Amino acid sequence: MLEALKEKVYKANMELSKHKLITFTWGNVSEIDRETGYIVIKPSGVDYNKMTAYDMVVVDLDGNVVEGNLKPSSDTPTHIELYKAFKEIGGVVHTHSPFATSWAQSGRNIPCYGTTHADYMYGDIPCVRNLTEKEIEENYEKNTGVIIAEYFKDKDYVSMPAVLCKNHGPFTWGKDGFDAVHNAVVLEEVAKMALNTEVIMPSVERAPRNLQDKHYYRKHGENAYYGQ
Repeated sequence: MLEALKEKVYKANMELSKHKLITFTWGNVSEIDRETGYIVIKPSGVDYNKMTAYDMVVVDLDGNVVEGNLKPSSDTPTHIELYKAFKEIGGVVHTHSPFATSWAQSGRNIPCYGTTHADYMYGDIPCVRNLTEKEIEENYEKNTGVIIAEYFKDKDYVSMPAVLCKNHGPFTWGKDGFDAVHNAVVLEEVAKMALNTEVIMPSVERAPRNLQDKHYYRKHGENAYYGQ
């Protein structure tokens, strides 16, 4: 079932290792087949060096395993909540990449200090609230997705395809798994640049809004002109 999608999701997961976004098994990529409503996701705790496309797990939007011999990622309920809330996305990534996670652990949004950030993500990258004690004890992974969806319910999740979960780490999304990985790479680089910028100039101010607009909209939207 969904053999081509399993292969694609496996390759997208291996991109996390290639781009040094993961340590050991600290990350996962999923992709949804909107026609069936089935999600293909990495299995839980499997060594990337030993993982194959055959190991990918198929689940439905209720979290039931439809196909696979291994347990799906423990973060599967978070992915499911994002797919339910964000109807235009096709892929989700979670990592504990060090720079983005450092911002998450600090509980800070990542300010937009320059055009690299503005090219891909419109505005500051948000850090969502802590879960309550009850939310942690009951359905922790699901509630992680719920609070992300809660934050974005009146915001544009397409122009901001990334979020930090306070004291936890980042999630990104995109049109498919590879696009979500691309956004995870961008997020990590932007997080690194923002930290270095504040070290060099602690009183730094955000990039002017008109410069942010110029760079975001030259790549996105009906008037975009970047690329071929």
